[in-house]
Amino acid sequence: MRNSARSLPVAVVFAILMACGCSQPANVAHDTKLSTLGTVEVTAKLVDTGGEFPPNDLYDYAHVMKYEIQQTHRGKVEGNVIYVGHYNPLKPRSTAADERVKDIGGNVTKFVAGDAHRMALAVPIDENFMGGIVNKLPESEKGPIYWALWTDRAD
Repeated sequence: MRNSARSLPVAVVFAILMACGCSQPANVAHDTKLSTLGTVEVTAKLVDTGGEFPPNDLYDYAHVMKYEIQQTHRGKVEGNVIYVGHYNPLKPRSTAADERVKDIGGNVTKFVAGDAHRMALAVPIDENFMGGIVNKLPESEKGPIYWALWTDRAD
């Protein structure tokens, strides 16, 4: 009887620790958008921003950037390098949506080579965005260019 009395508190503590270890991450709201928008979800390292971004005062545009795939979460991606068009890249993703392009967002505030992003994507870009596309990466013409719908930092 004495051993079972001691094991009860240990079992309770173990159950509490297990429940705490299974809690959801703090950024669940972003995970919903990432897992529902578009047809592809990846974590990828930004390798090349494709040069300087034109100012937004002339026109709204998508700018093509080069990424190295770190993990594919949903959908299919050919190869380990993809090219992604981001709408108005000078704006933080949380404020990039406007009357022309509504279903984009995320928590990335600035595009910096070397950063990792988790993205919800659609493909090809020209079936998802009808506007100016700035593409200074000629090698991107060999494969599809993805349209970024949601872009979060991959922490």
